[in-house]
Amino acid sequence: MRASTTMPPLQALRVFEAVGRLSSFRRAGEELLITQSAVSHHIKQLEDTLGLRLFIRRAKSIELTPEGAAYLARTNEAFGIITSATYQMRRQAGRRRVRVSVLPSFAANWLVSRLSRFMHEYPDIEVELEPTLRLTDFAADEVDLAIRFGAGRWQGVRAERLMNEELSPVLSPDLFGDGSRFADPADLLSETLLDSMNPFEWELWLDEAGLDHRQARVLQLTDYNIALQAALNGQGVAIGRLLLVGDHIAAGRLLRPFPLIVRSENTAYWLVIPENGRLSAAAEVFALWLKGEAGYQPQK
Repeated sequence: MRASTTMPPLQALRVFEAVGRLSSFRRAGEELLITQSAVSHHIKQLEDTLGLRLFIRRAKSIELTPEGAAYLARTNEAFGIITSATYQMRRQAGRRRVRVSVLPSFAANWLVSRLSRFMHEYPDIEVELEPTLRLTDFAADEVDLAIRFGAGRWQGVRAERLMNEELSPVLSPDLFGDGSRFADPADLLSETLLDSMNPFEWELWLDEAGLDHRQARVLQLTDYNIALQAALNGQGVAIGRLLLVGDHIAAGRLLRPFPLIVRSENTAYWLVIPENGRLSAAAEVFALWLKGEAGYQPQK
């Protein structure tokens, strides 16, 4: 028989796998919807290509040769790899993806803990979070939508209010001690006040408390997550965004020394989308789910 180094015919390999698995030319033909004669032809073609016998043919049965058994094992392995790769490609093609630009503090302290519900409800949609502090450039960053904090007035985008934040000072139990250092809001002016890069939140709260915010000693940190961690470590008093620090307060890791809570139109979370863009179907689904989680109320 003539040996060949070329790739064996794939149809012949498929027939060989069926014959080897079923130990029957007839049954393999029935499974593959071809004649027994066609089965024999494909097996002979494969044996000629390989230059060796794959089966021992008996009067009423066939049996794999040692070489045939070894080749069948490798063939099954190859078909398994192809099957797995095909499944993964189909699965990937069937999945939809939404890419969300989000503030790290909002992602870590609010969004991530809720994502399991979305994944359970929409298993075919993959959510990719991009934590960043800067305002999104939708064209350059290749994101579908963004979640931002502030007054919602940004150029070139459309912002929909998700929910308003509530502000109140928070600090660690160690720093609070017996409470004597925090008998009155004015005592905060003697403390290190922690905030992120734009300290307007402390300004809002101190003004509402009747204090001159210009007398406060505010340590500006890059991100709210860092300010929050510093408060947990007892390094100062953070202005608590109560939607984000609720779990810490409930667990006793942070305390609110004063009951005053300040609300402002400038301290809201916003769903931000391209001004003239159209969201993908997956992004539309995620945006609708996010509004539901936030108790979204359409603006009047």
